[in-house]
Amino acid sequence: MPSFESRTLLIAAYAAFNARSIDAVLETMHPDVDWPNGWEGGRVVGHQAVKDYWTRQWQVVNPRVEPCQFHTDEQGRVVVEVHQLIFDLSGNKLGDERIRHRYTIENGLICQMEILAG
Repeated sequence: MPSFESRTLLIAAYAAFNARSIDAVLETMHPDVDWPNGWEGGRVVGHQAVKDYWTRQWQVVNPRVEPCQFHTDEQGRVVVEVHQLIFDLSGNKLGDERIRHRYTIENGLICQMEILAG
């Protein structure tokens, strides 16, 4: 089971993401965070790259991601099962699925995130 601190960090990050508060989400991340670009493909590294990616994404789609369950894998990474809803900018639902996110957290900051199959 993840530590209370890790769970609290990730819950805050998801809440800030859903509120579109980019700066608040970035406060939970290491300055050189390694983040998946789940929308366009590939990965982005660093606060500015994550901010740019999300800014582009939110101009086209409106995702909402709610954490449902937290686990720790054999390497000590935190795995979060999430319910992901994606809407177009008119509010039409484009996607509704459960997937898993895997986080590497060091010194109280998110260093890396990966998207895993549901």
